[in-house]
Amino acid sequence: MKYQLKHSVLLVTVFILAIISCSTKKHTLSIVPDDIVDKKIDSLLAIMTIEEKVGQMNLYNGFWDVTGPVPKGSSSNLKYEHLKKGYVGAMLNIRGVEHVRELQRIAVEESRLGIPLLFGFDVIHGLKTLSPIPLAESASWDLQAIENSARVAAIEASAAGINWTFAPMVDISRDPRWGRVMEGAGEDTYLGSKIAKARVKGFQGNDLSKNNTIAACAKHFAAYGFSESGKEYNTVSIDNVTLLNTVLPPFKAAVDSDVKTVMNSFNTLNGIPVTASKYLQRTILKDGWNFEGFVVSDWASINELIFWGHAKDKKEAAKLASVAGSDMDMEGYVYIRELANLVNEGIVEESLINDAARRILKVKFELGLFEDPYRYCNEENQKEMIGSESNNEAVLDMAKKSIVLLKNEKNLLPLNKAGQKIALIGELASDKNSPLGSWRLASDDNTAVSVLEGMKVYKDNSITYTKGVDVFLGKTSFISELKINNTDNSGIKEAVDLAKTSDVVVMVLGEHGFQSGEARSRTSIDLPGLQQKLLEAVYEVNKNIVLVLQNGRPLTIEWASENIPAIVEGWQLGTQSGHAIAQVLYGDYNPSGKLPMTFPRNVGQIPIYYNHKSTGRPNNSQNNVFWSHYSDKENTPLYQFGHGLSYTDFKYKNLSIEQNGTSSNKKVKVSVDITNTGKYDGKEVVQLYIRDLVASITRPVKELKGFELIELQKGETKTITFELTDNELGFFNNKGDFIVEKGDFQVFVGGSSITSLQDQFTL
Repeated sequence: MKYQLKHSVLLVTVFILAIISCSTKKHTLSIVPDDIVDKKIDSLLAIMTIEEKVGQMNLYNGFWDVTGPVPKGSSSNLKYEHLKKGYVGAMLNIRGVEHVRELQRIAVEESRLGIPLLFGFDVIHGLKTLSPIPLAESASWDLQAIENSARVAAIEASAAGINWTFAPMVDISRDPRWGRVMEGAGEDTYLGSKIAKARVKGFQGNDLSKNNTIAACAKHFAAYGFSESGKEYNTVSIDNVTLLNTVLPPFKAAVDSDVKTVMNSFNTLNGIPVTASKYLQRTILKDGWNFEGFVVSDWASINELIFWGHAKDKKEAAKLASVAGSDMDMEGYVYIRELANLVNEGIVEESLINDAARRILKVKFELGLFEDPYRYCNEENQKEMIGSESNNEAVLDMAKKSIVLLKNEKNLLPLNKAGQKIALIGELASDKNSPLGSWRLASDDNTAVSVLEGMKVYKDNSITYTKGVDVFLGKTSFISELKINNTDNSGIKEAVDLAKTSDVVVMVLGEHGFQSGEARSRTSIDLPGLQQKLLEAVYEVNKNIVLVLQNGRPLTIEWASENIPAIVEGWQLGTQSGHAIAQVLYGDYNPSGKLPMTFPRNVGQIPIYYNHKSTGRPNNSQNNVFWSHYSDKENTPLYQFGHGLSYTDFKYKNLSIEQNGTSSNKKVKVSVDITNTGKYDGKEVVQLYIRDLVASITRPVKELKGFELIELQKGETKTITFELTDNELGFFNNKGDFIVEKGDFQVFVGGSSITSLQDQFTL
C-alpha cells in the first residue's frame, strides 16, 4: 500500500512537471500569462508536503566564502540530506558551472519533486571583472553606464552558474561612518531611485528567462542606512516623514521596475526588528505596492530576533518573521526547524506558507529553471564570458566616468604628457588589491591595474615611485580587521627627497578596499595611519601636488582641501582602476563625475547632507550667538553634494519657467542654457533643485528633482528643459498620503547643489 501511494505521487509529479516543460519549451517564458504560471504553481503546491513548502523557504550557504557567522549545529551532511529531501529552496556562495550543476543535480534528480534551486551570490559590482564600487558608479550620474555595468556583472555571474544577486543596495545614507555607503548610491532619494531602476534593469534585462540575466534583490528593507551612529547591525530611529519621503522611494522604484526579490535588514524600526515588521513587509511592500516577488532575510536575521529581545526562542522567531512576510530564511536554520511544526500546531496559517512558497516558485519559473534547471551551466559560456576583453573595456569606461575632480587650482591638471619629472608617492599607488574594493568575493586578489602601471603607459615623462610609509600591515581579508601602521615613519625621508627633485608630485592616499563595506564602520574617517603626516611633509618641499584619493566613503580631508592645489576623487574603481585614473590625470578623459554624497569637514558635522531642513533659526540675522551653528566650525560641508569640476568651464544662463497642465495634474517646464566656455570638450551634469517654501510638513532647503548628463564641444551651447509634475512637487505627509500643496516654489539650476541661478513660481 505504501509503495502504491508513493508511486502514485511520483506519477502525478512527473505528469505536472511534464506539462510545465511542454507548455514552456518553445516559448519565451516572460510572456507566458501569469494565470497559466499560477495554475502550474497551484498544481505543484497541491502535491507538496508542508515540509517541502517550508524547504522552499530555506536558503543555505555553501561551503566557502562565508559572509557571516556560522550557525551552531550546521554541517555539510545536514545540507546534503536536506537537498536530497527537497528541503532547500536556494543556495548562496556557490559559483562555477561544475559546482552549480552538481548541487542542482541533487535537487532535481534526487529529491521527490525535483524542484530546481536558486543560486544566489553577492554580485555587488561585478563577478571577476570588477566595475567601480557602487558609490563610485553613482558619482557618474550616468544611468545608461550604470545599467550597462550591472549588465556586465549579470553576464559574468550567469556564466558562472549564478542566477540571483543580492544587489542592488538602495539604502539612502547620510552617515559616511557607515561602511556600507560604498555599496549604495549616496544620500539623495531622487538620484538613488533612478540608479535603483537602472541597476535592476541591468541585472534582470528585458527577459528574465534568458540565460544571461539574473534576478535582482533590492536591499535592505528598510532604513538600514540610518543605523544609529553609523554602526553596523544597529538600531534606527527616524520619523515617518523621513521613512516615506527619503528611505522608501528607491525601494518603490525597484519594485516598479519589477525587481524579483527584496532583502530585509538587520536594524530595528519603530522598536521592531525589520525582519519581523509586518508594517514594512506586508502593509507597505506586498499589499501597498503589490510586490509579487519574495522577501529574503539577511544573514541569520530571523534567528537574531532572539538577540534583539523580540523573540524568546527560535520557534517564536519563526512565527514572527513568517507572519510579518519574510519569505526565505538565509542561513538562520529557523524556518527549516520550526515552521512546519508551527503550522501543524495551528500557530501559523498554512496559507502564509503557501504564499511564500508560491512567490519563490514563481521566480524560478520566470528564470526558466523549470524548463531547464541547467540553463546556467554551460562551460563554454563560462570560459568565453568571464574576464572577456569587452567586459574589461566596459568596466574601464565606467571607472573613468566615476572619477570626480574635487579641486584644480592653477590648472595643475591635466599633466603634461612629456617633459615632466613626476614623483609618484603612496603605498596605494602600487597596490593591485585595494582598488578592487570590498564585496568582490569571486575576483582574484591583486588583479587591479595599479596607478603606477597606468601612469607608466605614458612613457614620455620620467616617473619615479616610492611608497613613503607603510599603511596597511599584514594580510588583508574580507573577514578580518586591517592593522594600520601608526608608528613607523622611516620612509617619509625618501619621499621628501624625491619630491624635492620633481616637477610635480602625484600622491595616492586613502583607505584600503577592505576598510569599507559591511562591518567596516569607522569613528574617524580621515586618512588612515601616517598618510596625513606624509602628505604634509611632502608639501613642505613641493607645493605642486596632485592628491589622488582611493576610498569607499567620503573622507575628512580639510587640511588637504585648504593646501593641496589639485585633488582627484579616485574611489575604488575595480579591475581597470589604474588605467582610468591615469587617463584622467593626463587629460585623455575629461572628468565629469559629481559627488553623490557630501564630504564633511570633520566627523562632528555628521550627519551632514544637502537637503536638510531650514530650522527655526537658520542664520545669524540678529548678530548674536543664538542660532543653529557650531561654535568651532562652520556649517557648510567641505565638498557639497553634486560637486565636481571639469578641465573646461560651463556657464549657465537664461533660466525660464513655464506653467501648464491641469489643476489635478500640474506641469512646470524649466529651461536653461549651458555653454562650454573653456578650452576642452566636456560633459556636465545639469542639476535641477526645488524648494517648497511653505508647506504643512516642513520641506528641505533644496531637493534634487531632475538632472541630465550632457556633452558639449568647446564653445557650444545647449538648452536643457526639465518638466516638474506632481511626482516632483508633492510629498508624503505623516499619514502616508501623497499630497501636492499650492504655494510658492523656488527653482535652482546648476552644476551642484550650491548654485546661484534661481527663479520662482507659484502653484
